[in-house]
Amino acid sequence: MYYVIQVAPGMEEKTEVLIQKRVKSGLYERCFHPIRHVKKKFHGEWKEQYEKLLPGYVFIVSDFIQELYLELRKVPLLTKLLGKDGEQFAALCEEEINWLERLMGSKTGESNEVGLSQVVAEQDAVMILSGPLKNMEGYIKKINLHKRIAEVEVNFMNRKTTLYLGIEIVGKKE
Repeated sequence: MYYVIQVAPGMEEKTEVLIQKRVKSGLYERCFHPIRHVKKKFHGEWKEQYEKLLPGYVFIVSDFIQELYLELRKVPLLTKLLGKDGEQFAALCEEEINWLERLMGSKTGESNEVGLSQVVAEQDAVMILSGPLKNMEGYIKKINLHKRIAEVEVNFMNRKTTLYLGIEIVGKKE
């Protein structure tokens, strides 16, 4: 099951390191924060950059959430484990896990990176050739070719959240 830990923005990596040091490894399978790959223009040149997909959130995969929670309380940078409903912690629902794994291109947990999607710009449309946006047409709200960003709206922790994913234009059709 996937759970979400809220941390101070900018402290995602430090929190993960502290979790690895202070929490027994058998209590969780994986701890990560997704990174998006984008291109930005600086002084007329496109540069590749890596940014946090969801700043302030760290994901942890565990089947032992009650024991894990007790161990996580030893981590000083931890703000809170999200989704506590009464005495139970709420795991991400199947839909949330599916879009997260689809964006990262991995069910096995090797990568936490959301890569670029290759697109072809046509007159009134954009065709997605490959990458995380492939087969996610229902989630895409807007594509900004000038900034090379796609706005994707997903359900995350029971509310609509807009994610900004990088695109790479590999062709234009007139």
